[in-house]
Amino acid sequence: MADVRPESMERITTPELARKFIDEQLAAVKEQVGDKKVLLALSGGVDSSVVAALLIKAIGKNLVCVHVNHGLLRKGEPEQVIEVFRNQMDANLIYVDAVDRFLDKLAGVSEPEKKRKIIGEEFIRVFEEEARKLENVDFLAQGTIYPDILESGPVKAHHNVGGLPEDIHFEGLVEPIKLLFKDEVRVIGRELGLPSNMVDRQPFPGPGLGVRCTGAITRDRLEALRESDAILREEFAKAGLEGKVWQYFTIVPDYKSVGVKGGFRSFEWPCIIRAVNTRDAMTATIEEIPYELLGRIVARITGEVKGINRVLYDLTPKPTGTIEWE
Repeated sequence: MADVRPESMERITTPELARKFIDEQLAAVKEQVGDKKVLLALSGGVDSSVVAALLIKAIGKNLVCVHVNHGLLRKGEPEQVIEVFRNQMDANLIYVDAVDRFLDKLAGVSEPEKKRKIIGEEFIRVFEEEARKLENVDFLAQGTIYPDILESGPVKAHHNVGGLPEDIHFEGLVEPIKLLFKDEVRVIGRELGLPSNMVDRQPFPGPGLGVRCTGAITRDRLEALRESDAILREEFAKAGLEGKVWQYFTIVPDYKSVGVKGGFRSFEWPCIIRAVNTRDAMTATIEEIPYELLGRIVARITGEVKGINRVLYDLTPKPTGTIEWE
């Protein structure tokens, strides 16, 4: 498949068009791969999950999925990947628990770009180690989508696996959704039977919670971040805002403030709520959260999350603020 989307290519907006695209890609993958094996880094994000589901239909156990848990995923995400792909889809899934490895490397590192570099490079090393354990894997699959091509020029490897050493050689790339936009990928995912909370998953940065646990990451503050984020997502879902707000999350910065909890003085972290809407991520507006909903979120976070005594709401659009804090 060429790297330029034909002008005549119809937008995939209906189940019928999705089924047609899936049938075409199943045939194309079978022709490209034959009976050879394909390796895929499965993050649990929309793009890699859709590619995994598509390739499972095409080549079954000849797809080898590697899911690396680096400790910076949201609450329940590793378990969901295992449940959906290993238990429901019977995928050939390798789960790598690399939490301690990543967090040990990140200990004491506060500079945002250095944190990103450590996370990216360590992911490559883990993926490289798993690839070397396998035999006769000829192709590398990637969740490249069309905006990646528009932003990058010629197709290049996904940032997570783009630095593999030259001695790990693949015959070719398998990129079945590379001419699709994100909304089309979601339509395909629904038709492939992926759960809605995976298909409609909001954007999530490559370094995961590492850029929302600002400053040097500690395990206790990371856990507070994970729990507060889970509460925010749960309350948004209950309020019918899931899928209506482009991105919403919490940040737990590396400083503390005085508070009172249970009648005693506390010295704990604040939690910052961020909720934005955007079309292209170049600019973003603030989502107005109903005050009653904000009150429930504040009560739950301060009452249920260990180490947090204060909740703030970031009202800064982009510009002047970026969507993420780091």
